[in-house]
Amino acid sequence: MQFDSNQLIPVLPEIYILSLACLVLVIDLFIKQENRIVTYGITQIGLLLAVAITVAVGQPQTQIIFDGSYIRDPMSDVLKVGIFVVSFLAFLYAKDYLRDRDLFKGEFYTLGLFAVLGMIIMVSANSFLTIYLGLELLALSMYALVAFNRDSQDGAEAAMKYFVLGALASGILLYGISMVYGMTGTIRFDELGGAIQKVGLDNVVLVFGLVFIVIGLSFKLGAVPFHMWVPDVYHGAPTAVTLFLGSAPKIAAFALAMRMLVDGMEPLVGQGGWQGWQGMLIVLAVLSMAIGNLIAIAQTNIKRMLAYSTISHVGFILLGILAGTKEGYTAAMFYTLVYALMSAGGFGIVIALSRRGFEAENLDDYKGLNQRNPWFAGMMLLLMFSMAGVPPTVGFFAKLFVLDAVVSVDLTWVALVGVFFSIIGAFYYIRIIKLMYFDKPSDESPLSMGVDTQVVLSLNGLSMLYLGLFPAGLLSICHTAIGG
Repeated sequence: MQFDSNQLIPVLPEIYILSLACLVLVIDLFIKQENRIVTYGITQIGLLLAVAITVAVGQPQTQIIFDGSYIRDPMSDVLKVGIFVVSFLAFLYAKDYLRDRDLFKGEFYTLGLFAVLGMIIMVSANSFLTIYLGLELLALSMYALVAFNRDSQDGAEAAMKYFVLGALASGILLYGISMVYGMTGTIRFDELGGAIQKVGLDNVVLVFGLVFIVIGLSFKLGAVPFHMWVPDVYHGAPTAVTLFLGSAPKIAAFALAMRMLVDGMEPLVGQGGWQGWQGMLIVLAVLSMAIGNLIAIAQTNIKRMLAYSTISHVGFILLGILAGTKEGYTAAMFYTLVYALMSAGGFGIVIALSRRGFEAENLDDYKGLNQRNPWFAGMMLLLMFSMAGVPPTVGFFAKLFVLDAVVSVDLTWVALVGVFFSIIGAFYYIRIIKLMYFDKPSDESPLSMGVDTQVVLSLNGLSMLYLGLFPAGLLSICHTAIGG
């Protein structure tokens, strides 16, 4: 076969991010510590250029290249742009935090860019092999980032837990993939559906393969009962790393579920019953919403609270996917993008309240924030209201679209469970607002952050209100990306 150079055009974003990561790695070798801002600047400009490149190579038509292992479609374009934008926010918010703790090093941005590369490979994977390579590239980069602060025992412990459980999840996922390949003879997602139909939906080995794949996927998503690593890793990692880990990879995890379950194994959906992956996702979603919201109430550490909050939000994302319709997939995609922005903003406020020698991790640290800085107390209020699903913030519409999709496939009881646990979950978000506005501050020191962080964090908070008042634009983008 003769290689066609035109096949390189759809993969320009991946080639560019790989080149950018290598460039940052090499340049960092020749830069003194006091000039490390150059590494940061190259990374941030590079991510913005990556958005432009992704938009430039995007087309309405789906392109499958490299012998069927890579797909470029509207969904991959939108998710890649989302990953680049959220990663840009995460790196920007992290800058001052890393500086104050002598962690402002090029390795952070190099590992971050390799993690981004893993995410966008997952987004465009059209085979089990490609998606696994992207997943492991992301995971290996995140293991190192969690342990980035060498002097932190909590960080080392969290990285070890993350590594051991991540390796276990990868093994389970590979085992499931080998079973599916053994029965169907293909690892390509566009061929898998037809092969499954020929084998038969009641094949025992195929069903076991599906179970192992869903278990591995649940580990990576952090869904109950495979969530045990999430609170410990969020708590132990430096807040700058928790910010990155809790935002952009959720977009890649959504793509992982969509590519494997929807593109590859849609015949095994088990529509309307407990057979197939729909029934499995119902259990995972209900447990995630229940455990995530209930345990979050008992937390006094905001990083652990937001970790359990993440688990409950993953339950809502799974609700959209388990609907098994284009409306459900659109709602889940909308929810994922919105949640990534909410999470980045929430952890951005946590970083803004922290300073050298002080981590604003306890809920009591947010007492009287309105008296210290009314503007950023207002931004935190918008972010917490959006996470709780209070109108007119965008979080309300994200939940509404998902619940509507679930009701439309006659799973009304599941939607009612989602509403019930959302009401319970609103308690711990509103508790933070109560601390900010109705309690006296225990710390009178002003918030210290750069002008760039203040501006972008303000835009991030205000976007919760803007997207809530005008959700149609982002929703139509998601609708088009899914192919509605």
